[in-house]
Amino acid sequence: MNDEVRPIDRVTIDRRTGLRWLGAVGLVAVAAACGGGSSSSATRSTRRVSPTTARSSNPAASGTNACVLSPEMTEGPFYLDTEKVRADITEGKPGKPLALVLNVVDAATCAPIANAAVDVWHADAEGVYSGFGAAASRSTFLRGIQMTDANGTSQFATIYPGWYRGRAVHIHVKVHRGGSVVHTGQLFFDETVTEAVYATSPYNARRGTWLRNRQDSIYADGGAQSLLALTPDGNGYRGALTLGVRAS
Repeated sequence: MNDEVRPIDRVTIDRRTGLRWLGAVGLVAVAAACGGGSSSSATRSTRRVSPTTARSSNPAASGTNACVLSPEMTEGPFYLDTEKVRADITEGKPGKPLALVLNVVDAATCAPIANAAVDVWHADAEGVYSGFGAAASRSTFLRGIQMTDANGTSQFATIYPGWYRGRAVHIHVKVHRGGSVVHTGQLFFDETVTEAVYATSPYNARRGTWLRNRQDSIYADGGAQSLLALTPDGNGYRGALTLGVRAS
């Protein structure tokens, strides 16, 4: 395994440095989706979307018609305060490609929020998190931060997460603004899509049974509001969701 991190802009920046780029306004986080208005949905490519080339999505991409609050969820035991600012977080890990598109908007107006830091981390196809257990030392796969652009959009190139005992399939997310964590949540997956993905390599090499959303105690606390909108994208998928923040 290659432990070296190569951000796509060729600049290595740790999380603390990245967060200094943010403004000074502290916000309370919510998850939201905005519809209506004059904005049009982002064009979805039929090929794999790379965060360096994909078009920005607007808040309507989540398919919800109004800005709504989303429950906070635990960050879990596998968070590290060492994420890099980068879009491609795969580090060569095998798996079904996933173009993750997360939009950050103002929950009151649905206006996009620029310069928010979106921080994601998740397990690999074998259910392993980087930086823990046998994957400890300097490993950083499937972890990263992206700053939202002028359209409030952050994009990551990653893989479909694997499963581990006791949890439904998920991705962890934090949103930072003003140097503070303003939202901690988890992103969940349509089980029909998961079944199709897990029938392919390398996921089908694992034994055991993954937990369904309805069996997951964390999902029960509001996971239905955090389901990614998944669409086929080349030989993988595109997963989109809008995260809203409300000014204090």
